[in-house]
Amino acid sequence: MTNHYRLFAWNLSYFSAKIRAYLRFKEFHGVLSYEEILATQDIIDAIIKPATGTNVVPQLQGADGRWFQDSSEIIDLLEAANPQAPVIPTGPKQKLVSYLVELLADEWMLPWGFWERWHHTQKKNSPNHEVFNALQWGRIFNVDGTGSERIAAGRFAFGEAKLDDPDNAPGGPIVGLTQLGVTPKTQEAWTESMMDMLACLEAHFDLHDYILGGQPSLADFALLGPLYPHLYKDPVPGFMIRTQYPMVSEWIERVNGSKEAGYKSYREPQYRLVDGELVKQQPGTILPNDEVPATLLPLLQIFFSEMWPMLKDTVHVVREFAAAAPDSDLPGKTFHSSAEFKDAQSGDGGLTLEFQIGDEHERRMASPYHVWMLQRMSDAIASDKPELVSFVNAFEEGAELLDLENLLADCRLVKEFEKLTLAK
Repeated sequence: MTNHYRLFAWNLSYFSAKIRAYLRFKEFHGVLSYEEILATQDIIDAIIKPATGTNVVPQLQGADGRWFQDSSEIIDLLEAANPQAPVIPTGPKQKLVSYLVELLADEWMLPWGFWERWHHTQKKNSPNHEVFNALQWGRIFNVDGTGSERIAAGRFAFGEAKLDDPDNAPGGPIVGLTQLGVTPKTQEAWTESMMDMLACLEAHFDLHDYILGGQPSLADFALLGPLYPHLYKDPVPGFMIRTQYPMVSEWIERVNGSKEAGYKSYREPQYRLVDGELVKQQPGTILPNDEVPATLLPLLQIFFSEMWPMLKDTVHVVREFAAAAPDSDLPGKTFHSSAEFKDAQSGDGGLTLEFQIGDEHERRMASPYHVWMLQRMSDAIASDKPELVSFVNAFEEGAELLDLENLLADCRLVKEFEKLTLAK
């Protein structure tokens, strides 16, 4: 089968969850097939990194040997090659919503999702899921070991990253959280923001099975990234999600492609009793007439109120930084800076900015990847602007979104795997 793919992934990975659920949906509809391969350290070193130059996951290999990396780019490329059962709506408003929710899920939910995982893995903090997290990471470093040996391998990796001594760590998750703007000063504000988003989703899933009705879209797969591996599977936040947000919990099972009766997944046939006989129901669809549910509007306003100001400032910071060395590479998508860009993306470096979360102001690294995501969205909605005016005007700061093309002038980027450069 020419449209067969190999997914190299981790079960604990934010963006692996997004791509896995997407591939399950496409495979269910007979559009493609795939197999998932655990990206152990030896596979990364021997196969993945020599082929693509990067060790991040997920990565996808096609039957023709081509490699794809980065969840958003993977979906763009696979949708173009396998357009049946599309996940990106054609209606202007629904398409824009799909990209907005993807950006919110991929990048704005990420700091808090990472904090929940790694804060509760540090030995000093309680409640704690360090041993669970060690076992998950141990599968990567010692896949054939016993359970105890895998826990030991995970704990060794935590020690190498100085998880419990972040002041002396060269990089890693705790350093990365600081660079993402999660500090003691902002932790409570980030938590309040995430609880607000979860409350919005809980109210929405009270009435709708998926973000845009009765069928999953790009927005659903993107939201699974933070909500499944970090906030549902990890034990400490998992208890909170299950006990405080049961409808979000059901949605997680649903969009993840559960086959269990009761979750109303697209993979689960629905039956009703009609005149004493079981009658199979028609599968759900995306809402007709380009409708955006009213229950979704509060979540979209969080994008405009919280994330959009940071994104605008990011474009200006990246433009100025890139202009100083237009032929140099820029940092790729990252959760903490590489050694090469640590000074630029830390403290008051040239690739940092001040942002606001709740009532708190803090600094964080500016990510050129955010610029690439904005230009991708701008390109996708370029022909839809007239149909979007009244919709975006309903949001505070919303009208500015349709001026993306001008905002991105002289700051358009070229992406090749993780590598980002200023377009000539």
